[in-house]
Amino acid sequence: MVREWLEAFAAAVRSRDYAAGRALCTDDAEGFGTVAARYVSLDELEREQWRGVWDRTGDFAFDTDAATSWSDGELLVVMAEWGSDGLEPDGSRRRREGRATIVLSSADDTLRAVHTHFSMVPGTLA
Repeated sequence: MVREWLEAFAAAVRSRDYAAGRALCTDDAEGFGTVAARYVSLDELEREQWRGVWDRTGDFAFDTDAATSWSDGELLVVMAEWGSDGLEPDGSRRRREGRATIVLSSADDTLRAVHTHFSMVPGTLA
């Protein structure tokens, strides 16, 4: 289930499908990210993080083979590295590498993120 969630979220980023990304999160999801210190709602997460980043991102993918997770039966914590191309205004691309910690809730056998933290590997230009 974790691999499927990661692949679905990565597909949402690649296609800039904000509705699909939102469907993978709870309505009260919170997050941390590179662009702003904290997002306290799904609306804010989409507006302040996703819309500022996804449009400048190409070929986003998680390293699902190296992803690890921990669960207590109700919450699932996923740690995964990711890679993407940063899309520059002049059309050029540069490789970006990062990592994510995602807390998933399992309600009705459906995984939804309650918290996400995406950041780039230290030293990577945003």
